[in-house]
Amino acid sequence: MLSPSAHIDTFCRDNLPPQEQWPEFVFDLPSLDYPDRLNCATALLDSAVATHGRSRPCIHTDSATWTYGDLLDRANQIANVLTTEFGLVPGNRVLLRGPNSPWTVACWFGIVKAGGVVVTTMPMLRAPELSKLITLTRPRLALCDSRLLDELAAADAELTVVPFGGTAADDLTVRAANASASFADVPTAADDIVMLAPTSGTTGAPKATMQFHRDVLANADTFSARVLRPGPGDVFTGTPPLGFTFGLGALVVFPIRVGASVVLLERTDLETLVEAIEKFSATVLFTAPTAYKALIKRDDLHRLGTLRRCVSAGEHLPEAVYHGFRERTGLRLINGIGATEMLHIFISAADDDIRPGATGRAVPGFHAQVQDDEGNPVPDGTPGRLAVKGPTGCRYLADARQLDYVRNGWNLTGDSYSRDADGYFWYQGRSDDMIISAGYNIAGPEVEAILDLHPDVLESAVIGIPDPDRGTIVHAAIVLRPGVSGDADKVRQLQEFVKHTAAPYKYPRSIEFVEALPRNATGKLQRFKVRQRWGVTR
Repeated sequence: MLSPSAHIDTFCRDNLPPQEQWPEFVFDLPSLDYPDRLNCATALLDSAVATHGRSRPCIHTDSATWTYGDLLDRANQIANVLTTEFGLVPGNRVLLRGPNSPWTVACWFGIVKAGGVVVTTMPMLRAPELSKLITLTRPRLALCDSRLLDELAAADAELTVVPFGGTAADDLTVRAANASASFADVPTAADDIVMLAPTSGTTGAPKATMQFHRDVLANADTFSARVLRPGPGDVFTGTPPLGFTFGLGALVVFPIRVGASVVLLERTDLETLVEAIEKFSATVLFTAPTAYKALIKRDDLHRLGTLRRCVSAGEHLPEAVYHGFRERTGLRLINGIGATEMLHIFISAADDDIRPGATGRAVPGFHAQVQDDEGNPVPDGTPGRLAVKGPTGCRYLADARQLDYVRNGWNLTGDSYSRDADGYFWYQGRSDDMIISAGYNIAGPEVEAILDLHPDVLESAVIGIPDPDRGTIVHAAIVLRPGVSGDADKVRQLQEFVKHTAAPYKYPRSIEFVEALPRNATGKLQRFKVRQRWGVTR
């Protein structure tokens, strides 16, 4: 049964899936025994200040360092502005759009302290994508970095948008400077929704995963505490956006849970990353296998000498990359698989528990098995569908696809795995049409829908094909309208069209022009035949 909610706006609870469609939640670690009343902002930020002091460094950037006291003050000031000037009440949704910056972090905490529900977004999302998300989550207002206002304005003219990080009089940064730095955090329930985190489904229609306050702490108290094992002296950094639950955990929740500091990067190219690691003596790095593969090729890896923990997630880590990085740096990459539905990593291994090539074993607090299509566990060594349960799990906002992700109490991640006799899980591939490229999840049908909007495109089929640098890239087989030439200029034109209609990382890096697409007798597109031409077996 759910606890009494602190939400006055009951939208989130009203749109939870029926409890019989929820996964089974498991709390078999003492650290997961949370109180009924829990505000995760209080448990993270206020507790860190109480334990480690206000003067402890918290967030580093090229231009400034915020202490824990600075972050607490600004989060409290933002909470005051939201409640007194904008009438935010507990349960209201607030869309948050910003880069990896201190003010984005402060806004996240300010919303949560006020009892709001954060709708996380990535800076690269375009107006059509934002419009769908706004329609789905119905935010009360939006907090947007002042440099990213254009796409949001194009997405919904009716939404109240509050800019931050600028110098204008109406900017949240300016408003907050005049607000009180004291705020009484709303005593939310541990099972009140704190975040609506979008994830792309294979149809391209957005799904919003509904995360409780307790969920935010659970991943810190399982993967981070039991596998990563950071300490107050660690300095985190990495490339995942804070709009990903992977980035939020890696660069906000995990370091603040232990009183560590983090280096936030708005640019995530390799040179910027290496410079930041060297300049701030970073010790913990989170990024995708693509970045580790590129790092191996550099001749200045001595600049990474302060690193002691390197986490790879977002896509499968090839064994050759693991060995190459170990040979060049002496460091063992901590592989892991997570999901937005589960919030963060649930299978991983570190130190002597690492088995190169395997993703790892179930993180303490989680249970995992490989199942057949009927939901029965398969013998070790047999490929099947990965099923997981633990303290977090899938609850989609008003979405029938809940029944696809959760079956018999298990979360089905859409990945194919096998397990060995020692409990290690070995990745086999994706069991749906999601393309994972350089750590980004890209729904093939979504890219098809965008390409098909172009006046010169009759139809398209989008798949993932192998790439030596990015693991997988987006490939589009396209049928052009009669009379249009499929030349190099048309390839560039279509790529730019996708970049300006959707987040740029979704564009097809490979395009082929074909006379027709393979279809079955009923007219259904047969993507597997497109894959076969490129030697892709799934």
